[in-house]
Amino acid sequence: MIPIFQKSRVFLLKEKDPIFEFNKQIIDSTKDICVSYKINTAFYEANGVDGWQSMQKTIDYIPKNIFTIADAKRGDIGNTSTQYAKAFFQNMNFDSVTVAPYMGKDSVSPFLQFEGKWAIVLGLTSNEGAFDFQYLKQNDVFLFESVIKKVSEWGNEQNLMFVIGATQTEQLQRIRQIIPRHFLLIPGVGTQGGSLQQVCQYGMNEDFGILINVSRQIIYASNQEDFAAKAHEAALKFKKEMEVYF
Repeated sequence: MIPIFQKSRVFLLKEKDPIFEFNKQIIDSTKDICVSYKINTAFYEANGVDGWQSMQKTIDYIPKNIFTIADAKRGDIGNTSTQYAKAFFQNMNFDSVTVAPYMGKDSVSPFLQFEGKWAIVLGLTSNEGAFDFQYLKQNDVFLFESVIKKVSEWGNEQNLMFVIGATQTEQLQRIRQIIPRHFLLIPGVGTQGGSLQQVCQYGMNEDFGILINVSRQIIYASNQEDFAAKAHEAALKFKKEMEVYF
């Protein structure tokens, strides 16, 4: 993130921790609108120790009543996943972490052992590479359907969510038939072209809803010193659009 500051947000470079200052102002301007903050950990890890410190300060600054997501996409053999879970849940105090289920149950289960915490498992993603594996069929069933069904048996709606890309709305009805009672984290509305209307229409049901992630169109609404005010305006705009469907 520092190169971005150097190009267009040089006014933040005077701060001792430009990344945290940016995050702090975004939080202050949107905390009355947002129900959750998702931190993409890779952009902090890339800055080494300083990045980890910026991330921890950000988590500590977020109001405790707002749900936090470590978008880390972890998942490894059992004892390694246990350490990942401890890192994000115990040490950094995230409420949830995204998890890749490719290695199976023993790679996901450690994230389900922490009371009041959530594993958000990749179900169907919106990137081009999703078609390499996730849409493979066996007995007329997509691989992503088999994965979602199997993973849902490892936890429950109180500790397990699924990531479903916003550009995959044509599959949301099929997915809701498999997991009618699980919350869905849906990234990709906005910059990635996902339809808010279709996401709400097919992703919600009478009992359980969706957590819609909108990032870049809010936090990068302006490159100037008014970025926090513009972020507030953008977040409010999306909130009003969502209220039509809730």
